[in-house]
This record gives sequence, structure tokens and C-alpha cells, in this order.
Amino acid sequence: MQGAGRQPSLRGLVLAGGRSQRMGRDKAAILIDDTTLLDRTVALLDGCVTSVSVSVRADQAGDQLRARYPLVLDAGDGPGPANGLRAAHLGDPAAAWLVLACDMPGLDRQLIETLVAARDPARAATSWRSPETGLPEPLCAIWEPVTLARLASLVAATGRPVSPRALLAESDTLLLDAPWPAALLNLNTPAELDRYRKEKHGHQPQEKPDESPA
Repeated sequence: MQGAGRQPSLRGLVLAGGRSQRMGRDKAAILIDDTTLLDRTVALLDGCVTSVSVSVRADQAGDQLRARYPLVLDAGDGPGPANGLRAAHLGDPAAAWLVLACDMPGLDRQLIETLVAARDPARAATSWRSPETGLPEPLCAIWEPVTLARLASLVAATGRPVSPRALLAESDTLLLDAPWPAALLNLNTPAELDRYRKEKHGHQPQEKPDESPA
């Protein structure tokens, strides 16, 4: 446990190591308003954390888009974000990590600042609650060191993919309600990307027209 009045430093981790198989192209390189999803996500963390790193697979370390940032190489060969979280924890076991997936264009600075302001280091994590499932969104969350240590131990012990969502759901996670449905939207397919662009990005809830009589 941390000493009285002390809390773990907060670092930022952008997960950009996926294979983007359903999208058919690198999601990190997709342009939203002339900015790649990776660059946009890194920028959201700037000033909210002590440092920002990008989580990648070992074979992505030389990728031009990713190599411009400090990299954290996945710890292990298994699929899923748990390897990236484990690698970050092994690199700095004393730190808490604000983790963002790079494929969530509905995130904005207000959401990140609200998450940081609500952080309770005495809890396992601080996360947004999924509007669809009511479960924690592990890829837009602050993971405290003790919870990352547990995840790392599970990955090492089982040798199988570990669900970050399930781990946060069974832990003492502080859950915040997302302010609008599209806030936690992640893009997995070309159809989802097209829908997102047609809906004018949907960061804020659309205002309903005034239907009161003239």
C-alpha cells in the first residue's frame, strides 16, 4: 500500500498493437479530421499524465507512424491488450497507467480530464461504464499498480489471453457514467468507420430541434 498522502504517478499508454484484421487496414493510421487515430489519441493524454508511451507488437517497432513515440513492446506473443498492459507494468511497476485504445474516436479532452479528476488511487481502477453492457471499459481507464500486478500474474500463470474487462468487473473499480453513447465507441470494421463519419463524429449528444409551437 502507498504511504499516507502519496499516490502512484500516472503515466499514459496508448494501445496500438492490434492487427486490425476486421478493418482490413491499420486502424492507428486512419485519418479523422486529417489526423491519424494514433496521433489524436496521444494528443488527448498530453498534459494529463507524466509521460505517454505507445504499446505495440515487437514487429511494429520500426513502423514510421509508431516509432515517433516512446514505445512499450508487448510482453508475450498472445493476442489481446493484456500483453500491452503487462509490459507497461513490468517497465514501471510503481506507476498507475491511464490506458486508451487508439480506435476510440469519440473520446475527447473533457472525458480524459474528467477521468483523471475522478481517480481514486485507493480503488483497483477508475473506468467509464459501458452504456451498452454496464461493465467497465478497460481501454479507457486508469489502472492502479496493484491491479496491473494482478493482471500480469494472471497472464504469466495461465499463458492464455486474459480479459481486462472481466478483471476490472470483478475488482473494486470506480465506475463513471459516460456522458453520451458515442463516447466509448470503438471502430472495428469499415462499416463502423463509415457510420461514424456520416454521423458527424457524434462526440456530443445531438441537440433535438425545438418542437414547441410557434
